[in-house]
Amino acid sequence: MDLSFLVVVVIITALVFDFTNGFHDTANAMATSIATGALKPKVAVAVSAVLNLVGAFSPPRWPRPSPAAWSTTRR
Repeated sequence: MDLSFLVVVVIITALVFDFTNGFHDTANAMATSIATGALKPKVAVAVSAVLNLVGAFSPPRWPRPSPAAWSTTRR
């Protein structure tokens, strides 16, 4: 098996997993906001659609912890 083929298969599998995982995260977040009465179903779906679209096209940013977060003890 060619190595480049294997790399392509792994990348496609990762993208499919990420895409389907987003559906599950959205369902959990929207179910919570609808069940608590915070949002109406149509509004929750619209918010979810907009934020998923924004998230898909926004560049990734790695968390940069501040020095204050490195230690929880005071000296």
